[in-house]
Amino acid sequence: MFAALCGLGTWQVRRLHWKNDLLARIEASEKAPPAPLGDAAEPFAKVSATGRFDHAREALLGVEVRGTTLGAHLLTPLLRDGRPPLLVDRGWVPLERGRPLDRPEGEVSVTGFVREADRRDWASPTDDTAGRRFYVFDPAAIGAALHLPDAPAPFGLVALAPPGAGRSLPEAARHLPRPNNPHLGYAITWYGLAASLVGVLVAFTLRRTGDDSA
Repeated sequence: MFAALCGLGTWQVRRLHWKNDLLARIEASEKAPPAPLGDAAEPFAKVSATGRFDHAREALLGVEVRGTTLGAHLLTPLLRDGRPPLLVDRGWVPLERGRPLDRPEGEVSVTGFVREADRRDWASPTDDTAGRRFYVFDPAAIGAALHLPDAPAPFGLVALAPPGAGRSLPEAARHLPRPNNPHLGYAITWYGLAASLVGVLVAFTLRRTGDDSA
């Protein structure tokens, strides 16, 4: 049991170092100017991509409540000449829309951060492909359901709102995400339990020794 608790603590320390490095890279990426998007990109990298939005094939991704309003993220293919389509999360929209959506036409340049694909497992919700409602970000599956002419890039782009942007719909992200970092607390908990186990064992041994000497 002691070895298991120490092993769990050490695992969380490793996770802590990994998460600290990830957060440092996200902060550096947010401060840096966007780089042109290539065929491959690191998750959370700040990049820019040029193309034309295919608004006829837009879809909704996930579920998110803002205030008292239920909404989702508007996912729109960005068609690029000579390159695979790119699924762009343009931002949050309410499911019941009282305001029109901004749908730019013609060639656009989109700045955002790279989002890697989600991993499906037994607990993943089922997508409503007919209704274009997706709950798992799986570019290959979404591209097939939207009948894109070519397979999309294996990652997506989460659009960032330009500085000073208003509250038009969709509401694009204002900054890169910051994943939570609870690993230090977890490590302290596991190591603390290991130390407590040693304390209990020492107390038990001393008590047994005292009983035997009596």
